[in-house]
Amino acid sequence: MRRLSKLALFLSIVAVAVLSPPVLCAQSPGQPAPVSQLPDGPTKTAGATPAGSSPNLTQVRVMIDRGRSADALKELGPLSAQQPAPAGVNRLRGLALYSLNQFVDADAAFASALKQDPHDEESAQLRGLTLFRLGRPADAIPLLESAHSWTSDTKVDPSYVLGLCYLDTRNYDSARRAFATQYGFPPDSAPAYLLAARMLLRREYVPVAQQFATKALELDSQLPLAHALLGEIALAGEHIDEAIAEFEKERLRNPLNGSIYDRLGDAYTRAGDYTKAQQSLQRALLLEPNSTGPYILLGKVLLKRQDPANAMMYLERAEKMDPSNYMTHNLLGQAYRALGRAEDASRETQLSQKIQAASEPKLESIH
Repeated sequence: MRRLSKLALFLSIVAVAVLSPPVLCAQSPGQPAPVSQLPDGPTKTAGATPAGSSPNLTQVRVMIDRGRSADALKELGPLSAQQPAPAGVNRLRGLALYSLNQFVDADAAFASALKQDPHDEESAQLRGLTLFRLGRPADAIPLLESAHSWTSDTKVDPSYVLGLCYLDTRNYDSARRAFATQYGFPPDSAPAYLLAARMLLRREYVPVAQQFATKALELDSQLPLAHALLGEIALAGEHIDEAIAEFEKERLRNPLNGSIYDRLGDAYTRAGDYTKAQQSLQRALLLEPNSTGPYILLGKVLLKRQDPANAMMYLERAEKMDPSNYMTHNLLGQAYRALGRAEDASRETQLSQKIQAASEPKLESIH
């Protein structure tokens, strides 16, 4: 649903944790390998194990965390070939394979680690995450339910992944409880329902999102951002008048929340009320001067009001703040064209098309 893009962007900070391999940092190509002190021995270079000696598992873990998973797998090769493999080897193999997006092999390694040690909580967490990445949320749920607490090595909150698995299996109340656990909310509280509604909307389960947001307001009629979320839900369904009414209710509760004026500006723009849209967006700018959204929307509104000179001013400011936004370049092209600057208009239109093409998902082969 195209109207959900703004909310999806707002929540993408949380979602990226699940979509990224659990590593701490990457090492630049050609950078010297890190130096570690091995137990009872001289200082050695990580990843350069002398012939005939066994790799140090702590050192291998550091290699994985520093983005050298392929080297770590080479070090683990001789140990993983042993029957049975030494304790911890299969877990590290799984972690390295996961970091390389080799999820099928990672799942097999984590399964072997759990067969060796059914109480290996990190392997349970990571196998659950791996199964989720493989599109098997139902299989991931038991693992994440049994290992849903944080450990010293946890990279992704297991409650969050568990909540997503519940959403994908349509177990919405369990998802609400899982997300509430992540944030420390009572599971049947108004904030728990509102949080779940946000996640449901991001996954485009719109009717259930509306139901949960309404329930949140029933539990706490003054709950901040509840009307804002109902406004987003209405906007997603192109119910513009309803969206405006909800955003106005939120504005009365949070009069200094810049994002509410931004959303009102968007809604009034869609309704064709450009005067109120401009007024709302200028208020948003005063409260959120470092956000590009109001600048872009103001440019769009001013173009609608046949004021390309002022539109250009706001759009050029947005372009300096974020030169990678294709919509900014598209609108700038329109403003330049209206001002008779054909060469600049052509440049901006081409930039917009190039950025948009680069951001479109590529079709990949399914193996």
